Amino acid sequence: MPKIYLSPSTQDGNLYVNDKNEEYWMNLIADAMEPYLLASGIEFVRNDPQKTVVDSIAQSNLSHYGMHVAIHSNASPEEMAGLLQGSDIYYRPGSSQNAILSQRFANIVAEELKKIYPNPQRVNARPTDTLAEVLQTNSPAVLIEVAYHDNLQDAQWIQQNIQPIAESIVRALTTYFGIPFAMPQSVRTGIVETGGANLNIRSMPTTNSTIVALAPNGAELTIYSESESSDGKWYAVRYRNATGYVYAPYVRILES
Repeated sequence: MPKIYLSPSTQDGNLYVNDKNEEYWMNLIADAMEPYLLASGIEFVRNDPQKTVVDSIAQSNLSHYGMHVAIHSNASPEEMAGLLQGSDIYYRPGSSQNAILSQRFANIVAEELKKIYPNPQRVNARPTDTLAEVLQTNSPAVLIEVAYHDNLQDAQWIQQNIQPIAESIVRALTTYFGIPFAMPQSVRTGIVETGGANLNIRSMPTTNSTIVALAPNGAELTIYSESESSDGKWYAVRYRNATGYVYAPYVRILES
């Protein structure tokens, strides 16, 4: 089951040119991402906005994630304050496995953001040799500078496009992980009905993917979404501490 570390900015001192600060708006994007992540079957651990980037890196490094996703907004150098615009997605340079995966995901994010940012030519994936959250994580990592918060047009674009930005980042994650993207749906409850056998909870919505957990006959599942694959209809579910996909014909939906 894909699992990410979600790390919106903790920088409440970075003020927007018009309203509030970087931490506030980036955490709104992360909030908006959560229903898309759950619907698409992606587990996540999220940082604590009351702590620092050093704490976020340390928490991320306690485990291994399919991707560490840092979400920020940018500011121009002082001599160019308010003049720059665009989205920059920073990845780890080099030929290590983490660097290759970091660059691959950064390019996918850039392609998604180009679809919604007003000036697609100003959306770029770039290597970094300075950003600790990209370079010091044990997992592959990217840092998304969504746009410039010291530029009025960019700041307003962020504020008016929280949902599209969140959806674009999750769409990039589903492309990267090779799983179907699902729009958020009403959360439902289902009961496993296999006739007695355990129901496999799988990492992907296919019968040949890894089994991550088992749910016994009669178990209650939380259902976040449904999707179609070549193997039929699947539900993205949570059972106890496991998140994954189950084959829909073996689950009875409880009426609300």
